[in-house]
Amino acid sequence: MAPLLLVLLLALVLFGAGFSLEAQWWIAVVVLLLRVLGFMVRTATGSGSRARW
Repeated sequence: MAPLLLVLLLALVLFGAGFSLEAQWWIAVVVLLLRVLGFMVRTATGSGSRARW
């Protein structure tokens, strides 16, 4: 009974880690896209130089 519980626990932990890593990848992609869009559409200051983020 104990080996079966250990295998089920391991499967649950690996499933949770896989889901977490997948979600972190999607969050990283969204942040990267926002950063690139912000870089491309940033406004110029009064002196003509571009503002930094």
